[in-house]
Amino acid sequence: MVTDDEIKRINQLAKKSKEHGLTEDERAEQKMLRQKYIDAVRASLKANLDSIRYVEDMEDDNRPKH
Repeated sequence: MVTDDEIKRINQLAKKSKEHGLTEDERAEQKMLRQKYIDAVRASLKANLDSIRYVEDMEDDNRPKH
């Protein structure tokens, strides 16, 4: 999970990159934070997709059909 502080830092580094450029350490930090954010989004998307149930699967259960 990415914290609000980490998202703020990603945005700070992006802004600084556009205005002045980044040092090597800042580029490494930016890369690490961006990857952490991407991984969190992927995990969230995967969890959402895994929770999807198809209508055909629900009809196979012993539930009333509409």
